[in-house]
Amino acid sequence: MRFLIIIPAHNEETNLSFTLDSLLQQSQKDFKVVVVNDGSTDKTSEVIRRYTASDARFETITLQKSEHQPGSKVVHAFKSGLQTQAIDNFDIICKFDADIILPENYLQAVENAFINNPEYGLVGGLLYVEKEGNWVYEGNSNKHHVRGPMKAYRKECFLQMGGLRETLGWDNIDAILLKNKGWKEIVLPQLHVKLMKIKGADYTIKPADYYGRYFYFLGLNRLMAYIASSKEAMKSKSLSFFFDIISSYEHCKSRKLELKITKEEQKVINDQRWKMLKKKWLKI
Repeated sequence: MRFLIIIPAHNEETNLSFTLDSLLQQSQKDFKVVVVNDGSTDKTSEVIRRYTASDARFETITLQKSEHQPGSKVVHAFKSGLQTQAIDNFDIICKFDADIILPENYLQAVENAFINNPEYGLVGGLLYVEKEGNWVYEGNSNKHHVRGPMKAYRKECFLQMGGLRETLGWDNIDAILLKNKGWKEIVLPQLHVKLMKIKGADYTIKPADYYGRYFYFLGLNRLMAYIASSKEAMKSKSLSFFFDIISSYEHCKSRKLELKITKEEQKVINDQRWKMLKKKWLKI
């Protein structure tokens, strides 16, 4: 199977070489990498040039500087890189971040999983971060969800679900939509991916505003959004946090901000959220 790997990169001169070196060291060699230089103002372009000049599997495109928005910006960069390639020439479509280190068997293990399990649509490993000199499980998500920095999609699955959406919450929307199409999302826990930068470190958006916007762009109806907000407020043990999230959600709703999912997809997302709620909290 042949891999197409798209890597959005914004001011990643410190980390990018580690990511690209880890790709060079892969036991599976049949891949094409497109690094999307997304408005970098540091020496990211020089780092990219070292690889494109010496290995034909590496290509790059440069985008103009754009406003940093959680979710939409990175998917826009990904799509820009994707448009430079003929998808029919590939079997697996990957969206990787520019600040991860992959184990040498990462691509091979992903390929084996797809070959041996035709129902697998999305495969990835687990994220680890460095703490006090040790690499430990990041723990920001459950171990059955493939995180945004290391997504690998079977091409047929990717196309059936309509690709990635330029919106906050894209890396949860994809999992819901592919499942609705009959595909499975699988985490291979033996694949430890090192994350060199904490996600969200570049975001200036306040947590409550983030959650409110996230629930809105995820397409949650008012009931599901309020339930989700209450769960986040309970974690923070703050009633005011609940009202701040709701205020952000209602602000988006009153402005009728554009959603990147259809009415049918919104229904799928809300139905699945309700099923999860009944299973986990109501034991139905």
